[in-house]
Amino acid sequence: MKKSLVAIVVGMAFSAALAQTAPQNTPPAGQSTQPAQSGSQMTPAQPAPAQPPQSSQPMTPAQPAPPQTQPAQPAQPAAIPPCHPAPKKEIKDPAEYNSYTTSLNAKDINAKILGFENFVHLFPNSAYRDEAMEQLMTAYQQAGNNAKMIETAKKLLENYPNNVRALALLAYFARASANQPGANVQQSIAEARNYGERGLQALQNMPCPEGASPADVEKLQKQTSVIFHGAVGFAALQEKNYSAAQQNFQAAVNLEPPTPQDSFLDVYNLALAYLEPKPIDPQGLWYIARAVALSNNNPQVAAYGKAKYVRYHAGEDGWDQLLAQAAAANSNLPPQNFAVAPAPSPAEQAAKLANTVDPKKMDFGQWELILSAGDPATQQKVWSQIKGLEVPFAAKLISGTKTELSVAATSDAIEQNRADVVVTMTGPIPARLMPGPGDTVKVVARPDSYTPNPFVMQMTGGQLIAAPPKAKAAPTHKRTTPKKKTR
Repeated sequence: MKKSLVAIVVGMAFSAALAQTAPQNTPPAGQSTQPAQSGSQMTPAQPAPAQPPQSSQPMTPAQPAPPQTQPAQPAQPAAIPPCHPAPKKEIKDPAEYNSYTTSLNAKDINAKILGFENFVHLFPNSAYRDEAMEQLMTAYQQAGNNAKMIETAKKLLENYPNNVRALALLAYFARASANQPGANVQQSIAEARNYGERGLQALQNMPCPEGASPADVEKLQKQTSVIFHGAVGFAALQEKNYSAAQQNFQAAVNLEPPTPQDSFLDVYNLALAYLEPKPIDPQGLWYIARAVALSNNNPQVAAYGKAKYVRYHAGEDGWDQLLAQAAAANSNLPPQNFAVAPAPSPAEQAAKLANTVDPKKMDFGQWELILSAGDPATQQKVWSQIKGLEVPFAAKLISGTKTELSVAATSDAIEQNRADVVVTMTGPIPARLMPGPGDTVKVVARPDSYTPNPFVMQMTGGQLIAAPPKAKAAPTHKRTTPKKKTR
């Protein structure tokens, strides 16, 4: 599994983050409206068409109904500053008002797009220009035209650089684009960070949407904050800035509902941010176990998590119980006092090994652990029993001459293709028996000295252990078929 990011992509529900939370319809004097009907995600609820104004009183365009609030989650939310009161907006021009409300109430998505495009063009100085562009941005999303949606968001930011919804949309899609192979990955990562950081700053001074309830404002702030923190954390993770990645993904996870479709990607990336640094932060073991549950036991995620757990804990005992605990949890956050016992230190392992296993029955890996990590007393206890002991063994030849062989005798040394044992032979090796680099050689030799770090053992009295002669193959007797007599 890659150190930066395993290519497992699960979409984040973005619809709620763009849901309009503007005020309910406040019609001119003498008018009435029907209650707004709830719509599907990313489709603002549409009030009844407004009637022509009866007076010149200020008018407030009808707005979609606020989205339904979610029940409180057990996650501990990050601090989000309250929004700032904004001046009330008004439209005095009946033509401008009718253009906006007609576009808003259009049933056909193409008519809605055309209507808001015309509104933005005809009324560039309208107090509701930003709301119109937000509606246009959402309409393009409903129509499946992501290119125009992103283009509209960028245009919106030209006049309203702190528009939270546009920044959230661009941060989200930049992060998604960076997960796709192509030449623009680095640019997308930079954009994700840029829009994410701008969005977090914009939230500090976000104006309160006119007429929106405090609960709806808080919901919008939480949803967009998740997107912004996730984008910044994603960029930091790509650069192996693990501290920034941890901070931002933790903030995102704290605010997210513990549901697979919404939180898997941030939970998984938070696990990576904790598990990739050296040494790891064991909090990551909870989050990777939780990611396994959210991914419906994805085998790649599970294998990565288990490998990290075993390396940290020095055994797989307890891993299955952690998976079960994470799957049964109703929160993405670890339980209080969560802990995984770390592996004993190398010195502790060396002492235990020296006290429980006869040194003469140890293998080279066990000797190396004790002689490189044990305290002086432990090292002397083992070395005094193996020095001069005649030891037969097999190893991988790294390099050699007729009188000296440098070999890899432990699994780590074999994997790294480095010599950890040097054998001085009792005499020159015959040319016909001389092994080549990479060959497995069988020798018998006696430990003579060692250096602890990097560990190399010097052995003397080396002799090749001759392979048993190959048995001669039994002669084969071909069956002969009598020739036919020819007449």
